[in-house]
Amino acid sequence: MTLNTPVIRLLVAKDWQLFQKQLAIYVLAGIVALCFIGLAKPWAFYVGSLTLLIVMVSAACFSISTSLVVERKDQTLAFVMSLPVSPLDFTVSKLVGNLLTFGVPFVVLLGGTLAVVLLTPLPDGLFVYALLIFAYLLFAYAVSLSVAMTVESEGWATFAMIGSMVMINPYMMGLSQVPDISKRISVDALVWTPTAVALLAALVGLSLAVIGVTAWVHGRKPAFY
Repeated sequence: MTLNTPVIRLLVAKDWQLFQKQLAIYVLAGIVALCFIGLAKPWAFYVGSLTLLIVMVSAACFSISTSLVVERKDQTLAFVMSLPVSPLDFTVSKLVGNLLTFGVPFVVLLGGTLAVVLLTPLPDGLFVYALLIFAYLLFAYAVSLSVAMTVESEGWATFAMIGSMVMINPYMMGLSQVPDISKRISVDALVWTPTAVALLAALVGLSLAVIGVTAWVHGRKPAFY
């Protein structure tokens, strides 16, 4: 089955144009949070880190809920079905659109976070730790996106988004219990340990696998639902 690239491009552009202003606000809020983190003061680091996490979680939930949950609730799919688009085209457009609307703030704020760690008095050991936090956010986003595309229930989709994002707290507590990671956070040197590399690779690999399986399953459907 061939993809209707022009229609997919239009659907992706629609999502981007609808949400780009809101995403710009998220990026701006994230930059403000990074400014606090860069002060390298205990209170500022706490406020900035908490704000940055809230911004990233909010951006992920916004991307999924507005382009999938809300559209399904508003029955926008009826309009899409009137276009020369197949279930595979629709799946690809939604995946690409979601990855774009979340990916842009994710990449910008990830790069900003790593730059702040390296260019301010903060210990360079936070570099690997920050990557592990962002890797979990990527995994949680992939799981939430997969569930939202699979289930028709708004409640279950919302539960998946909130549940996967809330687990960031136990995840961070778990990292603090791993000596290979926790002992190097305050060190002013960038140290890659086998544990950190394995965890980072696992989270990124699982994220790609979840998105890949979601695309494969939905792309094989003969109908939209």
